[in-house]
Amino acid sequence: MSLRFIGAALAVPLFVAATTPAAAEDARPAAKAATTTPDEPGLKAPKGWKAPRTEWGDPDLRGRWPIDNLSSTPSQRPPNLGTKAWLTDEEYAAAKKAADDQLELYNKEVKANRMGMGHWTERGVPMRQTSLIMEPANGRIPPPTPLGAELSKNMKSSWTEKVFTWVTDFSPYDRCIARGMPSSMTPGAYNSGIEVWQSPGYAVIRLEMIHEARIIPLAGKGPPPAPVKSWMGYSVGHWEGDTLVIETSNFVPNQPIGGDGGGGRAIPNSDQMKIVERLTPTGPDHIHYEAWVSDPVTLTAPFKYDFPWTRNSNYVQYEYACIEGNEQTRGYIEGTSPYEAAKREAREKARADGTLAAVDHDTISSNR
Repeated sequence: MSLRFIGAALAVPLFVAATTPAAAEDARPAAKAATTTPDEPGLKAPKGWKAPRTEWGDPDLRGRWPIDNLSSTPSQRPPNLGTKAWLTDEEYAAAKKAADDQLELYNKEVKANRMGMGHWTERGVPMRQTSLIMEPANGRIPPPTPLGAELSKNMKSSWTEKVFTWVTDFSPYDRCIARGMPSSMTPGAYNSGIEVWQSPGYAVIRLEMIHEARIIPLAGKGPPPAPVKSWMGYSVGHWEGDTLVIETSNFVPNQPIGGDGGGGRAIPNSDQMKIVERLTPTGPDHIHYEAWVSDPVTLTAPFKYDFPWTRNSNYVQYEYACIEGNEQTRGYIEGTSPYEAAKREAREKARADGTLAAVDHDTISSNR
């Protein structure tokens, strides 16, 4: 469960992305000589290991793969690190100590008889990777196109606005509709559970945050016609050896991709965004997750996320109730909108004049 609006710091969305779309092959950056390192667990399979098979013969990816353990590694690389993709031993030790200090917040709050960020956030141990984005070389989301920068000016959320007059001043994530793609496949401040289900002809990726279930048909099925769109897009998959390849398109436009379109507002997607993910088993307890995202309308280049998943069979996904009844959305509007303020003033004046009943029908129920 998440109380999305109780304290802006309680739900920091970490925006992440996905694998090389077929439509974006030509725009994809040239492959680097080495994009992984042998000492990062889960990126390469042990020598001689073979992926198990399901009863019907597909590679078996089933299980619980929460990514809360990745939350100490930033999605985008800090600019001061440039193209440095891996931490040295000394840097990794310092990063691990900082993460351990964060993990201690819970115990400190218990001793102090108070609840704070130590109870709200889920922290992990940092990887040697300096970011979850591994391409382009600087580990950051590429700049927007001129149109992408212009569209980003209209990207509103509870993080950017101070006055709210209608639901369009909130993001779909604020309203608990969807976290969207590619963000849903990245760690958040909490509720980062991922579970994979499989049946003949289908794979399902169940996400804890915003209770999404990505149903992925396999073998020969294509996306629906372009006018048919979804918050999470439409995914189709196929097998390349042991790797599950998922191609997703048909997105509802104007959802945040991430990055900075200017003024701290996220770059939006268009209905041309395409995401291709690759899930490769690399051991009994690891999956190598790769994801390219491209959008020729709003992004100047594609980019890639590349990180391991680790099995945790003890992780339990709980109901993500979010903001039941959307009362917090209404509260933000009532508390900040000049229109609602004028209605309150009219109500108080009518009460003082003894004519409250005549105007009460025009007030929101919580103002009665």
